Amino acid sequence: MALTTKDTFYISHGSPTLSIDESLPARHFLQAWKDKVFSQTPKSILVISGHWDTTFPAVNIVQRNDTIYDFYGFPDRMYKLKYPAPGAPELALRVKELLMTSGFKRVDEDRERGLDHGAWVPLMLMYPEVDIPVCQLSIQSKRDGTYHYNLGKALAPLKDEGVLIIGSGSATHNLRALKNLGGAVVPWASEFDTWLKEALLEGRYEDVNHFQEKAPYAKMAHPWPDHFYPLHVAMGAAGETAKAKLIHHSWDLGSLSYASYQFTAAS
Repeated sequence: MALTTKDTFYISHGSPTLSIDESLPARHFLQAWKDKVFSQTPKSILVISGHWDTTFPAVNIVQRNDTIYDFYGFPDRMYKLKYPAPGAPELALRVKELLMTSGFKRVDEDRERGLDHGAWVPLMLMYPEVDIPVCQLSIQSKRDGTYHYNLGKALAPLKDEGVLIIGSGSATHNLRALKNLGGAVVPWASEFDTWLKEALLEGRYEDVNHFQEKAPYAKMAHPWPDHFYPLHVAMGAAGETAKAKLIHHSWDLGSLSYASYQFTAAS
């Protein structure tokens, strides 16, 4: 019988250097994933990453995932890392079926794409054995939070089919504002991050869906929403009565929040 889980997750994957930088607390959080956060072994994993942005929802249908190096100017050894996870073609087609029966009229199939670093970097730390099949689902950055919440709602049945649903993005993501402040955090980032935590822990998911109007400094925290929408998918898949829990919190480069959340569906 397939694992059933009440949980979905949003992981802040921050900088690609998470793959090698032992000084980042988020790296150690992810390495302890199976011991401290989620001890069950999923049948397969669905990752919604902020690094795959398409006009229509798309799934990757491959037998084996290539490792995509979608970052530039980083240390050479990062380009030698590999995460050749098995593909999950059956899961991909199931995702497509669920979305289309929920009113998403078009879902594309990408039969070449592997895993971008929003997927493989965290998974390399969480599941280093590389033995769990992985499928990716794209986001649509020209749409809004409610659209992505509904995308997640359509995926909810996967939780009863052994699938671990992970949104991978960044709780704050303004790359132009990053600078080493010796551990200090700029006020606008802290205010947005605190607003998000309070809204999630209080179950104000509608406010989070409309974060651009409701949150302080929303446009500073997310000049583009691509790294925030994976949160809405994870939220939607957990359900409107789900309880949110902050499972990790750390900062890097003055304004990059690694806040990560677990959503547990009500019994």
